[in-house]
Amino acid sequence: MIPFSPPRIDQKIIDAVVETLHSGWISTGPRTKLFEKKITEYCGCKTTVAVSAWTTGMEVFLRWWGIGPGDEVIIPVYTYCASANVVLHTGAKLIMVDINQDDFNISIEKIRAEITPNTKVIMPVDIAGLPCDYKQIYELIDEFKPIFTPSNDKQALLGRILLAADAAHSFGALFNGVRAGAQADVSCFSFHAVKNLSTAEGGAVCFNLPDSFNHDEIYKEFCIKILHGQSKDALAKMQKGAWRYDVLEAGYKCNMTDIQAAIGLIELERYQENMDRRAEIFRQYYEGFKSEVWAICPISVDDSRHTSYHLFQLCIANVTEAQRDAIMHEIFEQDVSVNVHFQPLPLFTVYKKLGYSIENYPVAYAKYASEISLPVYFQLSDSNVQTIISAVKIAYNKVMG
Repeated sequence: MIPFSPPRIDQKIIDAVVETLHSGWISTGPRTKLFEKKITEYCGCKTTVAVSAWTTGMEVFLRWWGIGPGDEVIIPVYTYCASANVVLHTGAKLIMVDINQDDFNISIEKIRAEITPNTKVIMPVDIAGLPCDYKQIYELIDEFKPIFTPSNDKQALLGRILLAADAAHSFGALFNGVRAGAQADVSCFSFHAVKNLSTAEGGAVCFNLPDSFNHDEIYKEFCIKILHGQSKDALAKMQKGAWRYDVLEAGYKCNMTDIQAAIGLIELERYQENMDRRAEIFRQYYEGFKSEVWAICPISVDDSRHTSYHLFQLCIANVTEAQRDAIMHEIFEQDVSVNVHFQPLPLFTVYKKLGYSIENYPVAYAKYASEISLPVYFQLSDSNVQTIISAVKIAYNKVMG
């Protein structure tokens, strides 16, 4: 069986973890702090806080920004449930909007139709690693400045809707030459096991707010917030005579560990090698499907965007959801693992109960019903790629032929 997305665990990763274990420092420590600095340098953002997961990072950020009941946060309907859940946890109103016809990203015009004086955050999602059009979203935000109604000092200092990128898929992606992490006011990465850069579990919040914000102070404040509100972390408390600390607020517990950061540092060091291999796999898929009229390949590069090559979202033209499922079944029968990214949120029970209906999002449903995600990862060999291409073609012909 060709797996869908196994992590890259080799001797270099194992040695880094073992070295960390021998160091005696396995929770948040020097490796985590170095990892944060390296991410800031790589992305070109102003500061970075490493966290236990995308989900915890984004939720703590939303709470830090003062999001709560009475506020509205706009997200695309085509995303993983974490994007919605973090908003719901704050008590804010979740506004889902449809996506573009030509890619899987949020529709600018659908955002426009939903902005109100209560809109505090727009959270676009870089599906599959292809950046959203941040230029157009910022222009839209500026257009609605006159009706923006801040509810705290931070929001007043910004003076507009905040742009918080769900960059879970897009580490290394480019928009107008700027890397993900520095394209929005705030960006949150996922370093889950299946992501391009993995720390097993983990994530990072990258801050890139205007210069009117003190990013050194933001870093200190956020580090307090993700460690139960303690005035010192364990690394600081280990200094001679520095055992005493204060608890400044009822914070959260979602710091990254040095074991995770050790993996991340290796992954970041060789990240371009990873991206190059993924780009070659994409090239082979494009070549393999270019003569098939039923195969719609995803956008990876255009005038302003360059993907991180996280997912290859193949769409099958003129199929029903049931036919797509049948094609996937036949691919699995050939010992090739594939997936779907994603089920639009209103297909799930929890969101149906909240009143969201898939009928209101026709583009998202149509694209979901035809989408099959193909394997993309560093260890995937050229012969594996050709096996996958052949399996898809055989499956299509068996179901649709």
